[in-house]
Amino acid sequence: MDLLKLLSTNEIIAQVLGFLILLALLRVFAWKRILGLLDKRKERIALEFKRIEEAKADIERLRLEYDKKLASIDEAAKLKIDAALNEARAILEESRKNGYIQAQGIIDNAKQSVKYELAKAKDELKNEIIDLTLKATENLIQEKLTEEGDRRLVKDFLEGVDKL
Repeated sequence: MDLLKLLSTNEIIAQVLGFLILLALLRVFAWKRILGLLDKRKERIALEFKRIEEAKADIERLRLEYDKKLASIDEAAKLKIDAALNEARAILEESRKNGYIQAQGIIDNAKQSVKYELAKAKDELKNEIIDLTLKATENLIQEKLTEEGDRRLVKDFLEGVDKL
């Protein structure tokens, strides 16, 4: 209440009228500018938010494209690895077949060689037996034909065969 006593009615009315006039002048001259600045700022902020959202969308789109490219690269790498494995398997199988064929050839050659050597040994043995038989016969004819002499000749013949 003491405060009201200090102020006079005229002063209060003058201050209210001054405030209203100031308000009217501000509204006429500055209000539009202030509101225009605020609207421009609001538009700039909205535009920045829109750019941020667009940038986020672009980043997401790029991330998806990157993921797709990585997936396609992985798929291509898997295909190349599978192709290389298949090729290696084919080469291994062909090498295995070639090795088997070569081994069979070596075995066949060895069999032929053994057959040849066996036939050669049989021929040599036949010739030796013929020679021994001829010698035994020759000795028989030259010696007297006795039972004891015949036994000795056969025994000598058998010893000759054992040596061979």
